Amino acid sequence: MRFLYEDESFSFEALRAAGFANDGGADLGEVLTTVRNIAEGDEEAWLREWKKTAQRVHAIGTRALTAGHRVSAREALLRASNYYRTAEFYRRDDPAHDPEAKTLSALSRETFATAASLMDTPVEAVRIPYEDTSLPGYLFLVDDSGTPRPTVVFTSGFDSTLEEAYFVIGAAALRRGYNVLAYDGPGQGAALREQGLVLRPDWEAVVTPVVDYALTRPEVDPDRLALLGYSLGGYLTARAAAHEHRLAALVLDDGLYDYHDAHTRVMPPFLREWIEAGRDDLANPVASLLMQGSTQLRWALRNGVWVFGADSVADYIRRTAAYTLDGVAHLIDCPTLVLDAEDDQFFRGQPQRVRAALTCPHTLITLPEAEGAGEHCHMGAMSRFQQVTFDWLDTTLTPAAGPAA
Repeated sequence: MRFLYEDESFSFEALRAAGFANDGGADLGEVLTTVRNIAEGDEEAWLREWKKTAQRVHAIGTRALTAGHRVSAREALLRASNYYRTAEFYRRDDPAHDPEAKTLSALSRETFATAASLMDTPVEAVRIPYEDTSLPGYLFLVDDSGTPRPTVVFTSGFDSTLEEAYFVIGAAALRRGYNVLAYDGPGQGAALREQGLVLRPDWEAVVTPVVDYALTRPEVDPDRLALLGYSLGGYLTARAAAHEHRLAALVLDDGLYDYHDAHTRVMPPFLREWIEAGRDDLANPVASLLMQGSTQLRWALRNGVWVFGADSVADYIRRTAAYTLDGVAHLIDCPTLVLDAEDDQFFRGQPQRVRAALTCPHTLITLPEAEGAGEHCHMGAMSRFQQVTFDWLDTTLTPAAGPAA
């Protein structure tokens, strides 16, 4: 499905930004007036125009807050947060040292934090102990009663951020009586940008401390704790659930069995062989040539080098080999929902591989293109994704009625 652009990557990212309108992350008119000034594949214009929109909407929110218009301020600042994230998306030449990328990311976090303080339900910024440091997170609560409730632990993926969690699942969860604990793990959001933590394949080392923290909170029902993985998080959470057995349910949006294979299956065979053989002197120049002709490939490989802490594209591809459920999927023992997007351009066929490897109770649901839900992570169809996910969680986390007396 193409949305506003023929360029596959621009189309998807514009759809992603617009799709968060359901829960206050965008206004369609703002999206349309922004993208009309961005030509196909023009990454500089993408940053310039989304930044301009973010700044304008940010100013609206600031004025509303100063004037005491709490709801208007919150709504504008939520949109500004999403627009700043979108503006920064393609800035990947040297994001670790790029002042522009740092500023835009910081503004996305700051505007969201202010908006969160203006919400009608409690939102608590938290720090989750992790190794010799801590991870940033938000605890979104249904109310301030302290009542134990079913809680979703949200794990993002290859390029998403903690703040994005609210639009993906947070607002929808609160409407249904679920709390949400979202966090940035290594390689994600502020943990990458501010702390320099890069991605790791053994995600149980991340999720177990998060679960430890969740279970210290009286608002979290320990018997109704669900783990949800988004995009690459579909691998990360499945890997974690194979070793962390305090979970009542697992949701993979979408299922991902072998991240390395998702890369190598679309490569020319000779390039794959050079990478595997360590012939980086040959592989990296060829990869650079391929990147010149594809916005999506250029962004993905540059982002991968940064997120994985790799030295080069070839090094990044080799590092992805550790991101597989081979030999561990059968260890998952909680009920699992595997979601599949019919036209997923990144992980096509991977959910079926996850399903085939699972031995726990599991359900595979494919959301089709005909419903507008066929894009990766069901972008543009957040309501449909949320409905399927929470209907399944409602059923899975509700104890079966015993025999009548």
